[in-house]
Amino acid sequence: MHGGPVASFSVWDYVVFVGTVLGAAGIGLFQAIRGRKNNNSGEFLLGGRQMTAVPVAMSLTASFMSGITVIGTPAEAYRFGTDYWIFAISYAIMSIITAEIFVPLFYRLGITSTYEVRRYTSVRPTWVKYIVLFIIWTCHVNGSVPLCVSVTGMDLWGVLVATGVVCILYCTLGGLKAVIWTDVFQMVIMLAGFVAVIARGAVIQGGLGKIWDDCYQGGRLSAFDFDPDPLKRHTFWTIVVGGSIMWVSIYSINQSQVQRYISCKTLTQAKLSLYGNIIGLWLTVSLAVFSGLTMYSIYKDCDPFTNGDVGAVDQLLPYLVMDTLAAYPGVPGLFVSAAYSGTLSTVSSSINALVAVTVEDFVRPVCKNLTDKQVSWINMGLSVFFGFLCIGMAAIASLMGSILQAALSIFGMISGPLLGLYVLGMFWRTANSTGGLTGLIVGLVITLWVGIGAQIYPPLADKTNPLPISVAGCNRTQDLNYTTLAPWTRAVTLTPLPDDRPALADSWYSLSYLYFCLLGTLVTVTVGLVVSAITGEDTSFSANPNSIVHVMSYV
Repeated sequence: MHGGPVASFSVWDYVVFVGTVLGAAGIGLFQAIRGRKNNNSGEFLLGGRQMTAVPVAMSLTASFMSGITVIGTPAEAYRFGTDYWIFAISYAIMSIITAEIFVPLFYRLGITSTYEVRRYTSVRPTWVKYIVLFIIWTCHVNGSVPLCVSVTGMDLWGVLVATGVVCILYCTLGGLKAVIWTDVFQMVIMLAGFVAVIARGAVIQGGLGKIWDDCYQGGRLSAFDFDPDPLKRHTFWTIVVGGSIMWVSIYSINQSQVQRYISCKTLTQAKLSLYGNIIGLWLTVSLAVFSGLTMYSIYKDCDPFTNGDVGAVDQLLPYLVMDTLAAYPGVPGLFVSAAYSGTLSTVSSSINALVAVTVEDFVRPVCKNLTDKQVSWINMGLSVFFGFLCIGMAAIASLMGSILQAALSIFGMISGPLLGLYVLGMFWRTANSTGGLTGLIVGLVITLWVGIGAQIYPPLADKTNPLPISVAGCNRTQDLNYTTLAPWTRAVTLTPLPDDRPALADSWYSLSYLYFCLLGTLVTVTVGLVVSAITGEDTSFSANPNSIVHVMSYV
């Protein structure tokens, strides 16, 4: 491939894309008709707690392996190699911790919202503060996800409105059951999109062996870097240690995920859904990374980003699809459907989760005498509200840069202190409300400080380790300043010159983004314990014994 313009969508591509949208909406309508006799809050928010492990496992995988994965992970492998594959270890660690520690706790408490865990009952504003944090965080992340499908040249507002309308439709009518079964359908579409890219790349390059050899020659297969330096972006330790904690915070306390596995009919089914989720995550990340390796094999002599064919690294995979699959009507539409399916999955997950948090933690405490019918109407009204809110956030997020690291950084900065608050309350009886609130605030200040600092002063290449690319084989290089091997120096964001960087830029601000969550968790727990010890036991505090994890039961 030698660069240049690529084909646009054909009629058949639009047919495949629209078929995916109608299929997702149809599932919502089917679940609405099927469950019309059980139109109550428990059915809407938790599927009547009658779900089984397999569909929930696929839904867990699809909900966060979203458009970010479809677009961002292949670009990550193309730029930095296969170190992202090590996340397979992190996924296994995360699933075990969540299944054996957090799931039994939530089942004992019989909750709908994770923020119902009445551990710090004497200070109600504490819960209000981080419920609001959850809402802001979820809307912000969902605002970035719909942009994944806009890079193919489709109309941005058309995609955003379609995303919002379809999600509002099946979330409002079908509730959690519709979300879970739609996720199953969407995960199949996502995996099919990856397979199409890899299969076409193998045909073009002459087999999977040729792709592997090209990546070996290009230095893309050196995944295991055991350097303990916490400032290096990706090493074995940053991914396994930092990545595991980050994913624990996503799966163990995030309402979007928790709401799925507590919808299972038994504790055993809930645990099995998380262990089955490991297989789904492994399969998804493997196909995503190999898609990135396929992309490198094809463009090893002419990088589209450096050559100016795309405006951002996250547009590389859509560019590859339109470059190599346009001759096959409907196949580019399948890929866009894959990214779009990830978008629908993530947005619908959070709409349903936001409704659950709002109803259980804001509406019910104030309006205690609501009937099931009134709550059902409130659920549907809130689904519409949050759907349109996500559309608005998506428009704002159109100014964001690289989607994968941006999303994971946000996860770490916000969810790390929240995880610390849970761990503090679950494992230490002496923790009180003052300590928990103080630890949460200090943890957020610290993680936001380092996270925002890293955005203003991005780490230099010696910490991020971008791999070399080439434009030597491109047809159009006359407008470029370089035509041979060049590192990824053309960053998406402006990087201040070394002379303009403060001392913290190459130390504190260069901390690997995967450690943001671990940092927030440790700071929150440490400060919370110290402040609790200083202030003493809260006389109005009475810990729910079911909200404490008994360590000896795991020994």
